[in-house]
Amino acid sequence: MSESKNTAPFDKIMLVRTAVLFLAWINQYLVMKGYSPLPFDNEEFEVGVSALITFVASIWAWWKNNDIRFKTRRNTQYLKDKGLK
Repeated sequence: MSESKNTAPFDKIMLVRTAVLFLAWINQYLVMKGYSPLPFDNEEFEVGVSALITFVASIWAWWKNNDIRFKTRRNTQYLKDKGLK
């Protein structure tokens, strides 16, 4: 039995969480290299804000159940269709 169509689409909020996480890590990398991605003059404040953004995005992305693989998206869709999730 083969499925010809994708019946388990990506969850939109999972894509948003992943994008925020990648942006936070890019921001953190720029700060470590000495670039100023945030428009603040005080260097310590900038590093603190950048680290806070990275920490929050990492915890948010880690905490949520991100269904990346097709099999997990299909199983989640099955649970939603049955009213179990």
